[in-house]
Amino acid sequence: MTVKIRQYKKTDMHEVDITFRWPDGSSFRERRRSPVTGKVASMRWGQAREADLLRKGKAALEPPAKKKEVPTLAEFQERFIDGYAKANRQKASTIHSKKGILRLHLIPPLGSTVLDAISNEDVQSLKAGLAMHKPKTVNGVLTVLSKLLHVAVDWGVIDRMPCTIKLLRVVTPEMKFYEEEQKARLVEAAGRIDHRIVVMVLLGADAGLRCGEIISLRQSDVDLRRKQIHVQLSTWQGIEDAPKSGKGRIIPMSAALSEALEKNRHLRGDRVLHQDDGRPVDANVLQNWMEQATRRAGLAPTGSLHILRHTFCSILAMKGAPAKAIQELAGHGTLTMTMRYMHLSPSARENAIRLLDDSSGDILETLPSKIGSA
Repeated sequence: MTVKIRQYKKTDMHEVDITFRWPDGSSFRERRRSPVTGKVASMRWGQAREADLLRKGKAALEPPAKKKEVPTLAEFQERFIDGYAKANRQKASTIHSKKGILRLHLIPPLGSTVLDAISNEDVQSLKAGLAMHKPKTVNGVLTVLSKLLHVAVDWGVIDRMPCTIKLLRVVTPEMKFYEEEQKARLVEAAGRIDHRIVVMVLLGADAGLRCGEIISLRQSDVDLRRKQIHVQLSTWQGIEDAPKSGKGRIIPMSAALSEALEKNRHLRGDRVLHQDDGRPVDANVLQNWMEQATRRAGLAPTGSLHILRHTFCSILAMKGAPAKAIQELAGHGTLTMTMRYMHLSPSARENAIRLLDDSSGDILETLPSKIGSA
C-alpha cells in the first residue's frame, strides 16, 4: 500500500496518488487533488482515504444503480391491454370489460399513482369508493387491478406486489329458473307468436345455449340425422368468438327441439334464426322475442335469455343428471359453476342416505384383524 504526494507547480496544492491491491489480488490506483493544503495535511488525507477505501471495499467504487422508472397506472394500462389481454387472445367481451373497469373505476382514483406506490390503504379507499356497487362488481375491479400488478411484476416493471388485494365475500345468488309447467307454458305461448321464438326458447331451455351462442348457431351446426347440435361460436356486440368456456361442445337434442329445428329449416341464410328481412338476429331481437313470450305465457316479463339456461341446468339436476354431465352439456368452465344447481338434485341426497343402509360390512374388512397388526 502506497500513498504519494506531488505538489502542483506554483501552488500550495498537492496531488494524492494512492496505490494498493484488493484482497482478491487485483490492483487499484487513484490520483486526485487533495482537498486540503500543505504536504503533511495532504498526506494525512491520502492515508485516511486509503484506509476508508480498504474498509468499504470495491462496492463503494461502483456507480449507484440507476433508479428504475416506474410508470403510473394510467401510463401502463395500454401495455396491459395490448401486451397481456390481446396478446393472450382473450375474448372481445373480456377485453371490453377490462377497458371499462380501468376507465371507470381504476384510472380516476389511481391513474396518477406509480405502480409500486399503490398501497394497502389505496386498495381500501378504492373499495370504499365502490360502496354503492354490488360485491361481485367490486371484486371484478379488484381482480383487474391485481392481474395488472402481477403482470407488471412478471415483466420486471416493478420488483414485487406493492399491496395485498383481498376480495369481498360474495353470497351466491339463488338461481331463478322455470319449473317444467312454466317452461311448457312459455313454449306454447311462443308458438302462438312465431315459430322462431319456439326455437329460441328450446335452444336455451332444452340445450342450454347462451344468447351469443344462439345468435351464432348455423344450420350446418345442426345435425338432424344424429339429433345433435355443435356449439362452436358465440357473438358479442357483432363480434364472433369462441364460446365463453373457450371451446365448443356437442349437445344431443331433445325430441321437442329436434322437431322445432326440423320445422325451422329455411333458405334465407346460414344462421338458424333470422329476422323478417333475412338478416341474422341480434341480442336486441332475442330480448324482444323473450319479453313477448313471457308476457303471453303469464310469466314475469323479462328480456333475459339466461333464465332459460338456468332452467336447462336446474331441470337436469332435479331429474338426477350427474354434475359432470351437466357441466359438459352446459359448457361450464369449472365444476364449481355446475354445483350451484346440484342442491336441487333429489337423487344425490337419496343416494347419500342409502349409503347408511349398506350393511355389507365391506368397510370393516379394511380394518386390522387384531390390535397391533400391521
